Amino acid sequence: MIILAFESSCDETAAAVVQMDEAKGIRRILSSAVASQIAVHALYGGVVPEIASRAHAEAISGLTDRAMSDAGVSEKEIDAVAVTSTPGLIGPLLVGVNYAKALAYAWDKPLIAVNHIKGHVAACYPFFPDLKPPFTAMVVSGSHSSLLEVSSFTDYRALGLTRDDAAGEAFDKVARVLGLPYPGGAEMDRLASLGNPRAIALPSVAVPGDTLDFSFSGIKTAVVNYANTLRMKGEPLVPEDLAASFTRAVTDGVSKRLREAYDRRPFDRFVLAGGVSANSHLRAAVAAFGKKRRVKVYFAPPAYCTDNAAMIGVQAYYEALAGNYAGLDLNPSAVCDI
Repeated sequence: MIILAFESSCDETAAAVVQMDEAKGIRRILSSAVASQIAVHALYGGVVPEIASRAHAEAISGLTDRAMSDAGVSEKEIDAVAVTSTPGLIGPLLVGVNYAKALAYAWDKPLIAVNHIKGHVAACYPFFPDLKPPFTAMVVSGSHSSLLEVSSFTDYRALGLTRDDAAGEAFDKVARVLGLPYPGGAEMDRLASLGNPRAIALPSVAVPGDTLDFSFSGIKTAVVNYANTLRMKGEPLVPEDLAASFTRAVTDGVSKRLREAYDRRPFDRFVLAGGVSANSHLRAAVAAFGKKRRVKVYFAPPAYCTDNAAMIGVQAYYEALAGNYAGLDLNPSAVCDI
């Protein structure tokens, strides 16, 4: 099955073509085209939804041509059109959904709606032929921090969620405190390798009590208060130490939740996905957990951790196998349904 897929849930417009056939062991990404809006949103220190929507509208047609050309396929060879329908920023989602609906109608192809969170997990499938449900997964991105039980390619159950902000948004906020350009994830990763991870005491991101939930609002406030206190005292802030201490607090919180989830119900495979899963310190912490508990850990290549349409196309294939097709009355939703 050859699928043309679109992703426009936030600030990256993406189109991709994938070829999937589980019976023959085929999981191929034929093309993946992404148009980033980082330069535009960096001026504002974060994503501006209206600007993002307009940029998606300007880029999506050209990206479609590029993805089709790079894959070497024609309209006739496309078996279905897929698109991210939830969750995300409603304006950007509307651009992708409406374009995909128009294309599916014009080409007389079936339409498949894909949950963005499931797409992030699916990014691993083309790179690990042995990866099949059931397994446990965690998606850590700019808007989501979700610990998930994956019982089949299409059936997900939330074990723990963030109660407020997400890991990626928190990394960007701390980066802003340090005066780093948006997005600050990569530079935070680098600085954390140079600093003392125990220089600054910061609150855990693991919510206390009988829960597997996360909270990132407290640690963001603690970082802002720490920086303001030093400024009022006229004392210098060491960027490397703050980056290292913040990163340690996040990785320790995630590791704590993984241990607790494992103790509740042991699992032998774990997928770490989403943009923040590219962080080297988080990967190392999860790998250490896997080694200690004899859990096989899967990470997508960094290029496929961030938003892309290939992951949407891969998940769409499994939605199609389950008979989960969408009609032309499809409407996007900003709210995650997992």
